[in-house]
Amino acid sequence: MSLIKPTRKTPYHIDFDWWKQNENDWHVHLRGLLCPQHKTYFEENPDQTTIDFVDPETGEVIEMDALQQLMLSHCSQVEGFISSETQMVESIFRVFLQNGNQPLSSDELAEKINRPANTILITISGVRVYKGIRPAL
Repeated sequence: MSLIKPTRKTPYHIDFDWWKQNENDWHVHLRGLLCPQHKTYFEENPDQTTIDFVDPETGEVIEMDALQQLMLSHCSQVEGFISSETQMVESIFRVFLQNGNQPLSSDELAEKINRPANTILITISGVRVYKGIRPAL
């Protein structure tokens, strides 16, 4: 973590490298969030780990984690992906999946999940890293 104290304007995102280094079950967590269509796909294709992704802006072909790409591009967009019953940290995580993991501040997250910005900031700026949510600095 940075020595700079985060504020409500500090942008955050999901640090997928943190997941890879600290959580062996990140694929298990993401698989649990898949829409029914893609759950079936991964059950039938358990060895599918990467796909060729074409960057829409540059046309560059990039090898990408298949599960991560499907989650960002499709499954997180399905209605009901975030509900009022979803726990706060999980809601924040899902917001980042919905927005393609573009950085958001605590104020912006508060608007999306209807929770107090200060509570969000205190939770995601502490010593413990929840679900790889870290400052995007």
